[in-house]
Amino acid sequence: MAAQLESSGELQLPVLRRTAAHLSELLGPSTEVRRILDIGSGPGVMTCVLAETFADAETVAVDGTPGLLDRTLARAERLGLGGRVTVRHAELPDGLDGGDGLGTADLIWSSKAVHHLGDQEGALKALAGLLRPGGVLAVAEGGLPMRFLPREIGIGRPGLQARLDAAQEHWFEIMRAELPGSTDVVEDWPAMLGRAGLTRCGGFTYLLDLPAPLDGTARAFLHAQLTRLREVASDLLDAEDLETLDALLDPEAQQGILRRPDAFLLSATTVFTGVRAAAGERSAR
Repeated sequence: MAAQLESSGELQLPVLRRTAAHLSELLGPSTEVRRILDIGSGPGVMTCVLAETFADAETVAVDGTPGLLDRTLARAERLGLGGRVTVRHAELPDGLDGGDGLGTADLIWSSKAVHHLGDQEGALKALAGLLRPGGVLAVAEGGLPMRFLPREIGIGRPGLQARLDAAQEHWFEIMRAELPGSTDVVEDWPAMLGRAGLTRCGGFTYLLDLPAPLDGTARAFLHAQLTRLREVASDLLDAEDLETLDALLDPEAQQGILRRPDAFLLSATTVFTGVRAAAGERSAR
C-alpha cells in the first residue's frame, strides 16, 4: 500500500500545509522548535511538510515499516530536505516506552496511527511524555467519512455510500477488538489529552474539497480506496452492493470511478492538540 499511501498524502497536501501552519501558530514565536517527531509517518508526506514549515528543526519520521522509511528519505531528498529529515524504525506501541531512544521533541505529530494501538490513552500518555515543556502533541484522529459519489449513481440501489460507511465502521470495530491490549475508551480526544497531562487541549478541522469532474490522480486514488474496501469488507456487503462495487472498479466502464463525470472528493480531517505545560504552568489534569 506504499504507493497508495503516498498518493493519498499528496492529494491532502493543501490540508497538510494548512495544518502545519496552524501548528506553527499554536506553538507561537516564543517556542523554539528544534526537533519534531512524526509518529506512524508512513511514506513521509507530512514529515516533509513539517520540515518545510519548521525550517530550523530536525524532523524525524518514525514508522515500523522500513520500506516506508526508505520512501520518506527518497522524498526528502527530492524536495531538498535530505539534511533535515531523518528516520527511525520503531514498532508501535513498544517503541514509545523509551527503549528505542526516540528522544524528546518540541512537536509530535501522529495521523491515523493511535487508533491502531490497543491502548489509545496509554499511547497518548507515552507521547506526551516525549514532549519538551511548551511542546505540542497533535493527533489526526477524527473528521468525517469521505464522500465521493451522489446518493443515486444509476447502478444498484441508491445510498451505496452510506452502506459502505456502515461496512467500514463494522470492520473498524472488529479491527480494534482484535488489537493486543485492546481497551475501550470514550474517544473524547481533548479529554484524553488532558488526562495525559497536557493543557490547552482542543482541536481544529480542515476540509479537502475536490469537485467533479476529478483529475486522473484523484480518480486513481478513489479506485485504490474502493479496491481496498472490496478486499476488507466483502463479507459485510450483500451481493447487489458487491456487484455495484465491481462495476465502479471496472477500468473500462463509463460508470466506473475512473470515468464517471459525477465523482468528487470531499473529506474533513480533525486534528486534536495539547500542550505540555511550561515551568510554572498548571496542566489540564
